Amino acid sequence: MQRDTIAIAITGASGAPYALRLLECLVTAGRPIQLMISAAAQVVMATETDLQLPTRPEAVAELLTERFAAAPGQLRVFGPRQWMAPVASGSSGPGAMVIVPCSTGTLSAVALGASDNLIERAADVVLKERRQLILVPRETPLSAIHLEHMLTLARLGAVILPAAPGFYHRPEGIGDLIDFIVARILDHLDIPHTLTARWGDGYGG
Repeated sequence: MQRDTIAIAITGASGAPYALRLLECLVTAGRPIQLMISAAAQVVMATETDLQLPTRPEAVAELLTERFAAAPGQLRVFGPRQWMAPVASGSSGPGAMVIVPCSTGTLSAVALGASDNLIERAADVVLKERRQLILVPRETPLSAIHLEHMLTLARLGAVILPAAPGFYHRPEGIGDLIDFIVARILDHLDIPHTLTARWGDGYGG
């Protein structure tokens, strides 16, 4: 197991800016990253951001390495059918995995153990090896199906961290709202940050 390595999966829910900001923070923190991006996520990424991701994993790695000034080899990208990727096996998988944003389709597949693509298999590995799995769903309203799958995963030890930012830090723009969620993800990964004020900071009562 690569304990310092963090797997990031970007799926087709709205919320691509959360994923990009998390990647930036992890690169800055010096953490090795194993990245997977679904086909639907590439469409959403082009809709919500200025990024047009290429289809080849190697080209995506090159583009994002340059964008975030990552160290050589720090950011590795795997395609949906690259079954020989380290994330596909418990013997060499990451210490933690974050699915951000997490579509309800991916949520369902992970809860049911489908493992039909590398993202689902990687999540299955993290669960079976009892490592940290964080899912960031972005959907509203939630049906009973969604809630039941979330409950199943929570009972298996996964962290369900909805993309629902707070406002007590007085956000001044969209970037502050993005940072609120990314800060919570980093907290669960035990990675220090200064993205946003914490509850009670500056309280003198």
